[in-house]
Amino acid sequence: MATEDKNRATAAAILPLVGGAANVSSIAHCMTRLRLGLHDRSLVDDEALKALPAVMGVVEDDTYQIVLGPGTVARVTPEFEQLVEEGRETAPPQAAVSSDDLAAQGAAIKAQQKARNATPFKLFLRKIANIFVPLIPALIGCGIIAGLNGLLVNLGWLPAVTPALAAMASGFMALIAVFVGYNTAKEFGGTPILGGAVAAIIVFPGVANIDAFGQTLSPGQGGVLGALGAAVLAVYVEKWCRRWVPEALDVLVTPTLTVLISGLATIFGLMYVAGEISSAIGTFADWLLSNGGAGAGFVLGGLFLPLVMLGLHQALIPIHTTLIEQQGYTVLLPILAMAGAGQVGAAMAVYFRLPRNESIRRTIKSALPAGLLGVGEPLIYGVSLPLGRPFITACVGGAFGGGFVGLFNQLGDTVGSTAIGPSGWALFPLLDGNHGLGSTIAIYGAGLLVGYVAGFLATYFFGFSKDLLTEFNVSQDPAPSTVAATGGPHPTPATGTDTDAGRANGPGSTDPGSTGPGSTDPGSTGPDSPEKAPARV
Repeated sequence: MATEDKNRATAAAILPLVGGAANVSSIAHCMTRLRLGLHDRSLVDDEALKALPAVMGVVEDDTYQIVLGPGTVARVTPEFEQLVEEGRETAPPQAAVSSDDLAAQGAAIKAQQKARNATPFKLFLRKIANIFVPLIPALIGCGIIAGLNGLLVNLGWLPAVTPALAAMASGFMALIAVFVGYNTAKEFGGTPILGGAVAAIIVFPGVANIDAFGQTLSPGQGGVLGALGAAVLAVYVEKWCRRWVPEALDVLVTPTLTVLISGLATIFGLMYVAGEISSAIGTFADWLLSNGGAGAGFVLGGLFLPLVMLGLHQALIPIHTTLIEQQGYTVLLPILAMAGAGQVGAAMAVYFRLPRNESIRRTIKSALPAGLLGVGEPLIYGVSLPLGRPFITACVGGAFGGGFVGLFNQLGDTVGSTAIGPSGWALFPLLDGNHGLGSTIAIYGAGLLVGYVAGFLATYFFGFSKDLLTEFNVSQDPAPSTVAATGGPHPTPATGTDTDAGRANGPGSTDPGSTGPGSTDPGSTGPDSPEKAPARV
């Protein structure tokens, strides 16, 4: 009961700071963020939101995103939805909107749009990411059950229970194509159930009786990529039918033609093509890590944070899902997770290099637990990115951690994850590999340690120029004499922090979470792109 009250209190604290129920147009959440569509962005109090204890930071993109962390966001969102509904029911009638009001709102909306997030390619990646975001909780739950089942089988414990656990773990993956089809049609503006119906053809056992391109089809051929393509085709067929089918016949003709046309195209084309692409992805990933694992891991671990900053990491989500569907785990995720380890190591180095800056040290202490669990926004946007160089050295730490894990893949010890989403320490329950759980855990844990150490050393010795160290290694707390003379604290501005990044969420802020899109979570699915480049290098 206390937990429910806490979640409701958090929701109640957030609602007035985003302009109240009348200002909320849509509500959704992903792994770590409460995503809100807002009518008027100017009604949001960013600083008050970031000051809330439960809020790790805020991110502005096509939606206004409040970072609450894994677990918390899933509990706060229903409470927030209920409060918004109650607020709309009790809201007094609104006054007529004047032309000046509309003009002001239009100007505010236009000011929010960011050209770098509106490119066709990034919009397409965002759609793809939105298809897979709702699947992550099921992937995590089934992945952990699969790991538990594997442990029990290896130990020979509970033989009467393990078949049931295997069914629980495998049932979702056996039908994941249907869920992908449903979400794809929904995201691209079609009827979701028709997308699911067409995608269901891919996993139907009866396709084994069909020959296409001189080959007998197999259930599941094409996997999630085939389901995605089939559902997109279904959306276009449905929209085409809507344009010419008479309204009186629409309910009969449109669904029939949608399933018939896109279904035939799926059976006699998409399943084969998507199957070849899926196989190529798995083969390439295996080849890459088997032949150049150390180098590939170094590059992937080092470049993942910049990919997140550009929003390009979303292209990896279907690849992760395809590998999980094919092999039972994705070998890329543990390598990419090393980016978070480099970030943690860099933050620790900043802590020791700036002993006089109590503000930054408080930020690091409050954000470090989340960073260890793979939630990287507070450390990125509250510490390393505003400082500049520590962000680069954090990438160096991620590169060395990724290279370490990649090296063991090259030596034949595969390290994979049975689900996407978590990283850092939170990934341990989802690990799997080809040489037993103990070996897999040891390699991944050692990789994290390498990332921590490399990020720390790179940042400690190369993360600060003399000018940067002089500028930030000063106290930003009020002097005792000032407090005594004025009767209250009046912080003295720190030299050099009066920039946009510094004022909003830079090193001079005690806010553990900060405004900025991105995450060190390799399975993160939010649409992310940088608001600002590093303030200093």
